Amino acid sequence: MENDVKVYVWELPVRLYHWINAAAIILLMVTGIYIGKPFAGAGIPEEAYYSNLMGWARYIHFFTAFVFTAAFLYRMYWCFVGNKFAKFNPFRWVFWKDTFHTIKFYLFLKNKKPHFVGHNPLALLSYWIFNYLGSVIVILTGFFMYFEPQKETIWAKMFAWVPYIFGNSFTMRSWHHLTAWAFMLFIVLHVYLAFRDDYLERCGSISSLFTGYKTEPKKAVGEKHDK
Repeated sequence: MENDVKVYVWELPVRLYHWINAAAIILLMVTGIYIGKPFAGAGIPEEAYYSNLMGWARYIHFFTAFVFTAAFLYRMYWCFVGNKFAKFNPFRWVFWKDTFHTIKFYLFLKNKKPHFVGHNPLALLSYWIFNYLGSVIVILTGFFMYFEPQKETIWAKMFAWVPYIFGNSFTMRSWHHLTAWAFMLFIVLHVYLAFRDDYLERCGSISSLFTGYKTEPKKAVGEKHDK
């Protein structure tokens, strides 16, 4: 439509984080479930070198955990240096008011939800609760458990304070597992809402995760916009 414009919403670091984070969560879940309760083994007796599924699962899980952590730290950095769509400010009354109307919108209730070019406030809030806070929990508990057998190393000492927040090893594992399943719940809701928005608003929400550009009404972005 002639009143629509293309807006550069998701910068490359944000898009890279999105896909790296999604792939990492899936790998961590699959390997984590296997580590917690192995569901497969060698079909025939052979050397452990060839059928060491647990060893490979642990290796992939730990390597992916480092990638997941690095991507998360870079995304937190981008919250400060990225464009306005990469940032989050919950310390405003209008944010919570818009969140309330967005909830009513998703529940198909009468609402006054304005149009948002980037994430709507409910999406931002869910990211910070489920994704970012969840990331902090799984990173801290995960690295503590990883380095726990090596108590004298500098890495173990870096995370020695974590039990004061999350409790003993058993409680910490519970935090780790429950948060991981919360990630899966978040992913299901996130995918549903992304496709719902893309269908209802016809703004290219899904394709923007690859290109960075969304198609928005000119009045929603003002006179200055990225073409």
